[in-house]
Amino acid sequence: MDKKLLDILACPLCKSSLIYAKDQQELICKADNLAFPVRDGIPVMLEDEARQLSYDESVALHK
Repeated sequence: MDKKLLDILACPLCKSSLIYAKDQQELICKADNLAFPVRDGIPVMLEDEARQLSYDESVALHK
């Protein structure tokens, strides 16, 4: 994921910054506990495409 792109992308719901999870190919919003997929290098920033983070994933992010 290009650093410049990551710097300008924001969560479409709350507008907070995102964290790139390279292994899962997802952009994570800590505020909403959502993971947006990255498909073929393109972020899919649609609420319907996001998945809710599990409790364990959420706890790990907030450490």
